[in-house]
Amino acid sequence: MPRWLILSIDVPEGPIAEGCGVPGPFSIPPDHSVSLNSAFAADLAAKIDQLKADKVYKRLNYLASPQSAWVEMEGRGKVLILSSNNYLGLCNEPSVVQAGIDGLKKYGAGTGSVRFICGTFTIHRDLEQALARFVGTDASMSYVSAWNANEGLTATVAEEGDFVVSDALNHASIIDSIRLAKSITKCTTGVYKHGDLDDLVEKLRANKSAKRRLIWTDGVFSMEGSIARLPELMQIARDHDAVVIVDDSHASGVLGKTGRGTAEHFGVLGEVDVITSTLGKALGGAAGGFVAGSSALCDMLTQRSRPQLFSNALPPTVACSALASVRFIEGHPERVEQLRDNTRYFRERIVESGLKPLPGETPIVPIMVGETADAIRMSDMLLSEGVFATGFGFPVVPQGQARVRCQISASHTRSDLDLAVRALTTVARKVGVLK
Repeated sequence: MPRWLILSIDVPEGPIAEGCGVPGPFSIPPDHSVSLNSAFAADLAAKIDQLKADKVYKRLNYLASPQSAWVEMEGRGKVLILSSNNYLGLCNEPSVVQAGIDGLKKYGAGTGSVRFICGTFTIHRDLEQALARFVGTDASMSYVSAWNANEGLTATVAEEGDFVVSDALNHASIIDSIRLAKSITKCTTGVYKHGDLDDLVEKLRANKSAKRRLIWTDGVFSMEGSIARLPELMQIARDHDAVVIVDDSHASGVLGKTGRGTAEHFGVLGEVDVITSTLGKALGGAAGGFVAGSSALCDMLTQRSRPQLFSNALPPTVACSALASVRFIEGHPERVEQLRDNTRYFRERIVESGLKPLPGETPIVPIMVGETADAIRMSDMLLSEGVFATGFGFPVVPQGQARVRCQISASHTRSDLDLAVRALTTVARKVGVLK
């Protein structure tokens, strides 16, 4: 039981009705609010005030239209989006939207319980078969979020005596997944320097007596836009009898000739041990995630994965729209090529403007600013120019490496990208990032 409780009750004057579980009638003056442990709430409020004073407080921007290249933003009007994971522009693709509507009509709002208790829908099976085919594995298992997919994987497969090692810049969901597994299973864990495969080898050698070794990596690192050196990682895994797990959330629908991810990008489709990814970015943009691998792995997730056992299934409307997204990508490889062309064009224009993006080839284009306050200020000023691009600083990225992260979509036109470059250049000069 918790050691504290916050309770706020507004009641009218007079005795409380019988039968509500209290020993006897009592009265509370009108408009009086009971708050237990108000010091706790006050402490949280003080921390929020400090975030605001430090100019690192995050404010939500509300959209009044579907996610697309341009959106209607409450209080701002029409705004160019340069901060979405809608890489292929499928969030508002008519066939994807219609599939979700049809799914809602056919299957209703949801399962009403977890899959093994109340039954599962055929759309979940169809989606999981399509996802496995798409990423080149025998099977896959869907989850209500990619976070849940990562969270559920490590704690299910890791055991006491295993060693789990992670790239230093892996996504927070991977980090928390490993922490959870360590707490539950007593496996040992380690972190290797970002992209430093020599350091990875050292960590594996130091744990050669482990029963099993698992290597976790992002396919595309979300704050850097860099791509994992997957063929080399796979060779290291073979040399050290390890399993490679790749989170392809920012690569599915993005990398590879037909958008099948990091493995296709490097010509090793079908050879990666385990792939996790999301349905909330290029694959429809709604929600959900999945783990893909061997049939035995996915069966074990059905049997033992706690987010699978104790959460409702992916809503069927989302499953239907995600399946339509996979089929759309398979039938329209030119959409993936358009994303690549847009990315190449934007990167070239940004460099020509004098700004300093991190090098790369993915549609994640981080423009380095330096100080956190400057990155957030640039983001706010860009909105005044009609462009929405998010500034990131410490603790999301290291001190002194704050950035405005731009994300390109296949739905952007060249004129959209030119406008974005002009806005970024104008704002960078005002902030002093660009002289």
